[in-house]
Amino acid sequence: MRFAARALLVAFLCTFGAGASLARSNAPAPQEVALVDLPREARDTLALIRRGGPFRTRQDGSVFGNREKRLPARDRGYYREYTVPTPGAKDRGARRIVAGADVRSSGEYYYSDDHYNSFRRIRE
Repeated sequence: MRFAARALLVAFLCTFGAGASLARSNAPAPQEVALVDLPREARDTLALIRRGGPFRTRQDGSVFGNREKRLPARDRGYYREYTVPTPGAKDRGARRIVAGADVRSSGEYYYSDDHYNSFRRIRE
């Protein structure tokens, strides 16, 4: 009887509960990149994030929605985005760092050099 009750609970959670939020993300785990392999501008931006600024653009620190679901699924507001300067660009360029919940110390940082088409988790 215990086994049947446990199996029923697991089936319920997978259909309606905890498993449903996990099923929302079909995103493969992002590749990794070592901090030392990032461009200098990305390393400088990560240092700014950890210090809490000052940031270069007003968009820095804004919510990153993860609409394309290329990062692990999280509640809205979990991810924040920051501009990584691109030498020679007249606008913000395509490079970004997206940080998880506690942006100053979470250790969850992702780098995109193609305006969110792909991400690599920063390994420190």
